[in-house]
Amino acid sequence: MPEWKWDSIAMDFVGGLPRTAKGNEVIWVIVDRLTKSAHFIAIKTGMLVPKLAEIYIEQV
Repeated sequence: MPEWKWDSIAMDFVGGLPRTAKGNEVIWVIVDRLTKSAHFIAIKTGMLVPKLAEIYIEQV
């Protein structure tokens, strides 16, 4: 059991969505297991891990 929020997270990608005006077609779902709070981030298909890490730091 995590002792502090955002110590333990779950992530998943929801794809197959219509492309937005900005070219995003995937939703990146990040859930804090302790508080059950979630972030839903629209991203482009094929985004590499370094860019995902940058987005994670900025958004979460």
